[in-house]
Amino acid sequence: MSSVVAQSLHVFGLRAHVANNIFFFDEQTVMFPSGNHCVKYNVDQKWQKFIPGSDKSQGMLALSISPNRRYLAISETVQEKPVITIYELSSIPCRKRKVLSNFDFPVQKFISMAFSPDSKYLLAQTSAPESNLVYWLWGKQKVMAIIRTDIQNNPIYQVSFNPQDNTQVCVTGNGIFKLLRFTEGTLKQTNFQRGEPQNYLAHAWVSEDRIIVGTDTGKLFLFESGDQRWETSIMVKEATSGSKSLDIIQESESLIEFPPASSPVPSYEQILTASNYSQLSMPQVFTIAAYSKGFACSAGPGRVLLFEKIEEKDFYRESREIRIPVDPQSNDPSQSDKQDILCMCFSPSEETLVASTSKNQLYSITMSLTEISKGEPAHFEYLMYPLHSASITGLATCIRKPLIATCSLDRSIRIWNYESNTLELFKEYQEEAYSISLHPSGHYIVVGFADKLRLMNLLIDDIRSFKEYSVRGCKECAFSNGGHLFAAVNGNVIHIFTTTSLENISNLKGHTGKVRSVVWNADDSKLISGGTDGAVYEWNLSSGKRETECVLKSCSYNCVAISPDSKIIFAVGSDQTLKEIADSSVLREMSAYEVVYTAIVISHSGRMMFVGTSIGTIRAMKYPLPLQKEFNEYQAHAGPVTKVRGALSLVLPHTFLLPSASQCLDSFLILSLSLFTPCHPFSNSLWTIMLFV
Repeated sequence: MSSVVAQSLHVFGLRAHVANNIFFFDEQTVMFPSGNHCVKYNVDQKWQKFIPGSDKSQGMLALSISPNRRYLAISETVQEKPVITIYELSSIPCRKRKVLSNFDFPVQKFISMAFSPDSKYLLAQTSAPESNLVYWLWGKQKVMAIIRTDIQNNPIYQVSFNPQDNTQVCVTGNGIFKLLRFTEGTLKQTNFQRGEPQNYLAHAWVSEDRIIVGTDTGKLFLFESGDQRWETSIMVKEATSGSKSLDIIQESESLIEFPPASSPVPSYEQILTASNYSQLSMPQVFTIAAYSKGFACSAGPGRVLLFEKIEEKDFYRESREIRIPVDPQSNDPSQSDKQDILCMCFSPSEETLVASTSKNQLYSITMSLTEISKGEPAHFEYLMYPLHSASITGLATCIRKPLIATCSLDRSIRIWNYESNTLELFKEYQEEAYSISLHPSGHYIVVGFADKLRLMNLLIDDIRSFKEYSVRGCKECAFSNGGHLFAAVNGNVIHIFTTTSLENISNLKGHTGKVRSVVWNADDSKLISGGTDGAVYEWNLSSGKRETECVLKSCSYNCVAISPDSKIIFAVGSDQTLKEIADSSVLREMSAYEVVYTAIVISHSGRMMFVGTSIGTIRAMKYPLPLQKEFNEYQAHAGPVTKVRGALSLVLPHTFLLPSASQCLDSFLILSLSLFTPCHPFSNSLWTIMLFV
């Protein structure tokens, strides 16, 4: 019995609203969340390996790696219930060691976690209103102690263990700085807060009895055994534009896709709402990372300060400044470095510092470079390449080159190479882009912007428009397989253009609702369209007339596809079925089994089919479709899959499946797929490539 097998190859994106979202596994390997995976990325060799999230996960909330680097804890929400999964990183592939899911205490989600110094205990903080701190002997799934850390529904941002003591923990939040000790089966507070309450955003242990704590007003406090020993305020420096750098946050706020209100991260959504205007004039310390000489802390948008301990004294002095560089490819370079740094981590040797930002970017810097800056700020570099910072709205592949094109609400267009896993071109524009298609030659793209439809050349180092059309807000566009035509959707009308004279040669009218999907048949003689009006039409491009139609007003169609021989149309939509349509009638309906199919593509061979779902999974099945519930399902994203594209590899004997997800905002995943027959695993296998957003 043959089956379709998929394997994750590469992911482009970051889930920035996950707490503790970047850390080192070893000197060359960093880990970060993307889609519904935790990614292990080797910085030197550029490979990725994946730790998948739980099935039916609604997204990761927090991560924690054990001090011995053997275990990874992932906090998720799975079918509205909180789950903590602990993986053993030393095994290949990583295997689940424990799953903590049945709790005898009230909990909505776990927002921060930490392993003890010996890696045997796990600390987990729940969200308000419960705000419980749970102390686990996780290997035996035994709760050793539990305490409510707040009774006023204040947000709590971070929990940690004393790096030398399993029994001492620290909790920080809005008005909360607590040291607790596990003794006699309970957690007891050992410090008493004095002075004005602060909104403590982050903390780090710099020794076994000293903690550095940062606030939303740019203050840093050093506590020793719970008593304040030192305090300093981070200075606001003038930006190059002549205005205070933090004031620009308000201007750029609308460009940033914020996490939902339930997010555990102390980012803009929670912090700016809780702060008054006077506090916004101060840099906010979102993250602190300790190292042998002192510590690094975020100090407002695009800025990190290094502090070193003064010998024989109890305080620290600022030693270096590190900045996110201005991006020359940005539409507004003055804004490209105005992003808050949410998480930082030093490599085990302390040679490298990595950071993640509120615009979903990953940066790194070699610490030795900061030593030669001679008073001038050092600058981060991209850890990989610039990533999308808002929802991916369009995804396209190229027939003749290993290229992927994406567009996004971050106003950017990016061209990726899926064989080298690199970003080849990147440019930002004034308007948001809603749809994109790659010409088969790989030399042109057509892009649906908010204001116009544009044909654009892909040059060596630029993306340049050479023809514009007055088609506003085009949500779907597609080049024909031969590249001589392209279709662009404007509401319920499909415009057909020729690439030879660049003229509009036909307008296909008939849909009464918005057209959601168009696809060309193999010889480009026909175009298939599906819309929210429940209609699937087959258009003859020679006459501009409908040849066949199938209307089911109770269904709003999300996507259509056509078989390689052009005889069968496939359609998926809101009625939770996959339909096979021929000669204006439905030949067969296959249940989606309690999910909505959101996207569909069929392989070039016609023997494999892939559908995206409303729960972020990809279902891979054989064609002809089986009579029973027979498919392999892969959790690609934590939000609905919005686009699925297939691309036949030119060099490698495999296929990519790329899904993109609307709620994962900025990521898409590449899967390698094959039709595998156990009896003849090599001679009978059909290889393909697919992409998902």
